[in-house]
Amino acid sequence: MSASAIPTPTAEGAGRSGAVVWVLALGGITVSLMQTLIIPIVPELPKLLNSSPSDATWAITATLLAGAVANPVVGRLGDMYGKRRMLLLNLVLLIVGSVVGALSDSLAPMIVGRALQGFSMAVIPLGISIMRDELPPERLGSATALMSASLGVGGALGLPTAAFIAEKADWHVLFWTAAVLGAVVTALVVALVPESAVRSGGRFDVVGGVGMSIGLVCLLLAVSKGADWGWGSGTTTGLFVVAVAVLLVWGWWELRTDRPLVDLRTSARRQVLLTNLASVMFGFAMFAMSLAVPQLLQLPTLTGYGLGQSVLAAGLTLGPSGLVMMATAPLSARISAAAGPRVTLMLGAFVVAAGYGLGVVMMAAVWQIVVVCCVISAGIGFAYGAMPALIMGAVPLSETAAANSLNSLMRSIGTSASSAVAGVVLAHMTTTFGSLAVPSHNGFRVIMGIGSAAALAALALAAFLPGRRPAVGAGVPAAASAGAGAR
Repeated sequence: MSASAIPTPTAEGAGRSGAVVWVLALGGITVSLMQTLIIPIVPELPKLLNSSPSDATWAITATLLAGAVANPVVGRLGDMYGKRRMLLLNLVLLIVGSVVGALSDSLAPMIVGRALQGFSMAVIPLGISIMRDELPPERLGSATALMSASLGVGGALGLPTAAFIAEKADWHVLFWTAAVLGAVVTALVVALVPESAVRSGGRFDVVGGVGMSIGLVCLLLAVSKGADWGWGSGTTTGLFVVAVAVLLVWGWWELRTDRPLVDLRTSARRQVLLTNLASVMFGFAMFAMSLAVPQLLQLPTLTGYGLGQSVLAAGLTLGPSGLVMMATAPLSARISAAAGPRVTLMLGAFVVAAGYGLGVVMMAAVWQIVVVCCVISAGIGFAYGAMPALIMGAVPLSETAAANSLNSLMRSIGTSASSAVAGVVLAHMTTTFGSLAVPSHNGFRVIMGIGSAAALAALALAAFLPGRRPAVGAGVPAAASAGAGAR
């Protein structure tokens, strides 16, 4: 292409691309806010829904399972039939699920509503993929970093918001708020986000979709409910066995079908594989903070280490970490542009490990918790900004949504494992407070240590990533693109 044929960016085009970025980032924040929506009322769910405590946890588990299934399936459908189309479908499911939750007063409809909300988790990888298709290369790094960080931003900002609503109004207002936000984002997407012309076409891998869904549901169900059912129980063991068996058969099928749901050969490339494994560790590390810190903040001061904060105050304590993560996103993009996303990922892992290390010795005051959470969130912001760049630098354009969705799934697996491990640690390392057994001081220290170890594991994985790649948006290597076209 001659120099005269290269389009010159205009102010109108820059403004339109900026609007696309902020609309998609708002969608990501809305979806991640939905995840934390129910946390302030979890202790009250059995009474609110007339159910047992163990049954009430299905309102959380349903979202986790639905999101795990939706990510790879919707990602592939987005590559095939249009990312904006699938984005809108996911937002509609978020609205419908929120309305169902808002109208619920018993467990069954609440589970249905939360499952529908969970399907919207694919909004974030779809948004990143739309950015790759629509934005100029010089804007792509910072935009994808912001979109990827929106997962943590929405979670950190959503907790105090949800706590405030739950404290000041009827709990159903939480779900009506989510429905309204979903409707606003949907309208903005319709008005401002174009449909990408990049599509792979072909036929959807139904066998692969069903197989992966069954395998993931069994795996995550065993991980998330193992503590309730017993890790050595027949149900938990059986689910693990079924998950392994189904995923092995699924892998065999994916390697032999012409249009696989997940291209395992692409996923086995060193850059993709190691980034996905590091994502599991980062998902684990991020959720460890979200699980341990609110409990520590809300324990009574009479325990000697609890900080005696209300639910709302605990949520507000986590709020600054979301702002730090958002502020870190553009810095992450600059470091990736200068030194490569591998360096950014390693820096993020080091900062997260240091943050948890500080947490082991700094948990005696609210300001110390704020500092620890902000350091950890800064590291998460660096890492979450680098991961899409690493993934998109190694896969063809026709597989962008599927690859980003798989990466998002890896984070979800990490958060599920974190929930299980933290639950076991805090349930077994207890101390007596009056007639109650509460998590001990050392239990929180162990959680911080495990979070640091997970971040160091991510650092070790990142060290084996290939060296600097061309900037994201410059396109995939010609061989990859040619391979994608030939398949």
